[in-house]
Amino acid sequence: MAFRSKILLLAACAVLGLQLGTANAAPPRNLILFVPDGMRALMVTLQTAPTMATIRDQGVNFANPHSLFPTFTTANASAMATGHYLGDTGDFSNTIYTGYPVAPAGGTVTPFLENNAVLFDVDEHFDGDYLNEETILKAARRAGFSTAAIGKLGPTLIFDHTDRANRPGRHTIVIDDSTGRNHGAPLSDEMKAALEKAGLPIVAPTRGDNGKAGDFNTPGTTVANIEQQAYFVDVATRVVLPAFKARNKPFVLVFWSRDPDGAQHNQGDSLNALTPGINGPTSLAAIKNADNNLAQLRKALDELGLAATTDIVVAADHGFSTISKQSQTSAAAKAKYADVPEGLLPPGFLAIDLAKALAMPLHDPEEKNAPVAAGAHPKRGSGLIGHNPAKPDVVVAANGGSDLIYLPGKNRKLAAQVVKALLAQDYVSGIFVDASLGRYQGTLPMSAINLKGAARPPHPAIAVNFKSFATGCEQPLLCAAEVADTGLQQGQGMHGSFSRADTMNFMAAIGPSFKTGFVDKAPASNADVGKTIAHILKLRIKAKGRLIGRVLREAMPGGRMPAVRSWTLRSAKSANGLQTVLKTQAMGGTRYFDAAGFPGRTVGLEAEAKSAGR
Repeated sequence: MAFRSKILLLAACAVLGLQLGTANAAPPRNLILFVPDGMRALMVTLQTAPTMATIRDQGVNFANPHSLFPTFTTANASAMATGHYLGDTGDFSNTIYTGYPVAPAGGTVTPFLENNAVLFDVDEHFDGDYLNEETILKAARRAGFSTAAIGKLGPTLIFDHTDRANRPGRHTIVIDDSTGRNHGAPLSDEMKAALEKAGLPIVAPTRGDNGKAGDFNTPGTTVANIEQQAYFVDVATRVVLPAFKARNKPFVLVFWSRDPDGAQHNQGDSLNALTPGINGPTSLAAIKNADNNLAQLRKALDELGLAATTDIVVAADHGFSTISKQSQTSAAAKAKYADVPEGLLPPGFLAIDLAKALAMPLHDPEEKNAPVAAGAHPKRGSGLIGHNPAKPDVVVAANGGSDLIYLPGKNRKLAAQVVKALLAQDYVSGIFVDASLGRYQGTLPMSAINLKGAARPPHPAIAVNFKSFATGCEQPLLCAAEVADTGLQQGQGMHGSFSRADTMNFMAAIGPSFKTGFVDKAPASNADVGKTIAHILKLRIKAKGRLIGRVLREAMPGGRMPAVRSWTLRSAKSANGLQTVLKTQAMGGTRYFDAAGFPGRTVGLEAEAKSAGR
């Protein structure tokens, strides 16, 4: 009898244990990464962006966020996708020097990476994977997740750029500007049929009027990117998410919203004027457009019964500033051009000024290396300096609020000449030099900002930050202007600088993996986004480089606030008194960069300027 009672007791315990195990077993987590391109953290309010504000206030508010410098789109996409800093990914800016002519980019050695055909070509050149680090979507796909990336051309593909398959249910669905066109990522027959059934075209809409940037006589767009993004979010909510639910396995979806970035770049509210700049009605409409897209995604999750098991991470790639084209020292600004207002900087001003200072000819890599004549400027700003453009002495990759300089011959004497020329220009604010080329007064080493690592593409020799300043509002981060090497006009929008206006992106999260109503004051970056997503999804990713972000554990249930260190790094002063200053935070071995430049010439370094008596 006692034996029978013992057996019954053990059986009951076994059943109870099974029930408890079943109850405690967490359901598989889904995840949506929503990227509102160019969303400034301080612009998110219940009036301007109610959905983002609600996620921030009800979930986790990452109140100390960081874009990686250079603060450009594909660069930060590479960080989100891999969890690595740019010294490892090699995606140093939107425009880089590849060291070879890129055929889909017209044969230039300085291609613009927001182009799928270019990304495919660069991948092929660098042994099939130019990033040389596994992305979160590739790892998730390998682990059995359903995966998709939808939105802006370029960064969308980066999240699984090596996937060339079109097998139903076994590859990453990629929908972007090029969908249905030449060089678009391939769609499976299953996806084509699903789009047709939903009444959605296989060919993605263009940006229409939102893509019109105008010129120095003609204002740019006054409309947000409504139609194209409506298509993207309809594909996500009416086709992709229902298909993922039907598969009955966990999923990861990246949605990259071109707005507010695209509208802020091209806005026509402020032609040749610094105010209202990127704070006019077009930019506000673009912020609301992105917010509406996010609201539609959340509604679809609710209607499909997926909200309780889906984490949403919102992370902008960078902040934003208004373009200034003013300089008193630039020889380029003193010349006359047919398409530039007199006295303002032309596209390619840095390449023009360096060529003049070095007494070397300048060639345009976008025009089959043709010489740049007096009164002309490089088509897209990049330039090849030297007597033989096929073997240039200096390469300038123009990007916007900062430029990259390459010295293919690694000539230290030439590096010293370039640094001297940069220090003489009033539009420069902070210089970072590859330490292998020597140390120079007024500059800091490139390794100080994690631009020196295991990357496959050529490393830049010098990173040049351009001047930024506030235009007079109460909150300088919301009315920053920056000198920008771009074909866009003064008064339109740009990013890329090391000002806090550009490094302070919007970051928030909500869902079962995150705390509720939590303000996270610890520093966070876009590299942390990649690492945190991999952690939540339990993805096994073996790192090749060492420049990695961290898991944002303090934002998760049971997580504790970490210890944070802050300090300021200063270079030796140059002969003309200039000093590159870098404001840094750190947690363990992970570093975060607030702002850098010459005090008095960078938004975020005002206190440094006052302490120096400037």
